[in-house]
Amino acid sequence: MIKAPVKTGLETLKTTPSTAFKGKKLGLLANPASVDNTFIHASRIIHALFPGQLKALFSPQHGFHAEKQDNMIESDHGMDPELNIPVFSLYSDTRIPTEKMMDHIDILIIDLQDVGTRVYTFMYTMSHCLEAAKQYGKKIVILDRPNPLGGIAVEGNVLADSCRSFVGRFPLPMRHGLTMGELALFFNREHGIHADVTVIPMQGWKRKMSFRDTGLSWVAPSPNLPTPESAMVYPGQVIFEGTNVSEGRGTTQPFEFLGAPYIDPSPILKEIVKDIAGATLRPICFEPTSGKWAGQACRGFQIHVTDPLAFKPYRTSLLLLQQIIKHHQNAFQWKEPPYEYEYHKSPMDLILGSETLKERIAQQEEMNALEASWHMDLVGFEKTKQKFHLYEHC
Repeated sequence: MIKAPVKTGLETLKTTPSTAFKGKKLGLLANPASVDNTFIHASRIIHALFPGQLKALFSPQHGFHAEKQDNMIESDHGMDPELNIPVFSLYSDTRIPTEKMMDHIDILIIDLQDVGTRVYTFMYTMSHCLEAAKQYGKKIVILDRPNPLGGIAVEGNVLADSCRSFVGRFPLPMRHGLTMGELALFFNREHGIHADVTVIPMQGWKRKMSFRDTGLSWVAPSPNLPTPESAMVYPGQVIFEGTNVSEGRGTTQPFEFLGAPYIDPSPILKEIVKDIAGATLRPICFEPTSGKWAGQACRGFQIHVTDPLAFKPYRTSLLLLQQIIKHHQNAFQWKEPPYEYEYHKSPMDLILGSETLKERIAQQEEMNALEASWHMDLVGFEKTKQKFHLYEHC
């Protein structure tokens, strides 16, 4: 394991304040994970560095305090009681910054912890901010943070145009291997936004690092990703949001758990154990306190990641999904719309980023054949991705 200290973009800003901020009205898009290495929030640091200049706060999905538990649970606009400035929710009546919101500021600083997965909405909130900044003549500054899955491995099919939504705006694979700063540059240049964007990079981060390697403390970026381990399995386990299988919401280990009352783990484990690399599937029984199957005993698995470099979260969860369908086809169900403000399209199609993959999985197409079908798209993405790398491998 690599044990090297990493300085986030916020730490860099704190020690070397940007002269570009002098005399400017500042905004900050952040949430509870936007802290320095002593757990001081970015809003307080920026207020101390540039007294009187912080004019507005913005929040992504789950709210400025990450208090909202689930999808399509909106957070309200408000006021920061200490700074006495507005807090604009970008997961409310709008997910796009309005002109009135942007009128408060000259520069929008973005400090969000991403989790390296295509369906995580923070990056799309950032992309809407880039577009608004371009439209209203504002500047964007990204305070970069680690991709907790590392910056080398990519995995999964690339999003199809027909499945674009708020959980997939751009052609990314499920596991994309970019930091928020790199994503901002990718969106801005490859997809024609052309906003005025600056990234304040990390110091000491290498692409091979998992979050545990960074020396940083984990603060949950959203309520159901309480640990780096939950983030590690998330690129696969999130697919169960599109089914009647519990993804562990309402338990102490969301996304590490999956199950349902109708599942028998034994035959599933017997069939796929040889195909799982870098993880052990432990049969469990759990009872969610909320969400799917609340108050009912669910049988299934906990995923214990034993080798982060070898573990393929998307492949692992697709294999599990296939076996659940195979052994429990009469009880298994796909979730019906709506999902993330899409009221007609299949939630599973939106999550998988494909209109055909759901049926191919249900028809028990071999996993190697599935992966081969998107291999060239993944190779093309990797080639494009490398143009935006800000950090070395080793």
